[in-house]
Amino acid sequence: MLSPPELFKNLSDETRVRATLLIAQHGELCVCELMHALDDSQPKISRHLAQLRSSGLLLDRRQGQWVYYRLNPALPAWVHEVLNITGTANAEWLSGDSSRLQSMSGRPARATTCC
Repeated sequence: MLSPPELFKNLSDETRVRATLLIAQHGELCVCELMHALDDSQPKISRHLAQLRSSGLLLDRRQGQWVYYRLNPALPAWVHEVLNITGTANAEWLSGDSSRLQSMSGRPARATTCC
């Protein structure tokens, strides 16, 4: 499973840590939601999500043409605790991302297709 050096290496990039913290807060987000929240391109977001998935930190699920990401439920409890504490302690740092996500029109319902 994920070791401390692997976790922190994966979270050493700003895009990856911001995406991971948003996913931890919201439970599951699709690529289009992360693009909107992080104000970045689909290729860049997808590349970082692929790295997080290959490390075992995230899992994905496909629904039609859309891909949704969530934390791997098999992660050790300490990983969830680190992410929760980091997200809570840095709410101001993530406030722009959270605001953009909340203001996204047409956010997908999990039972429907994205965007």
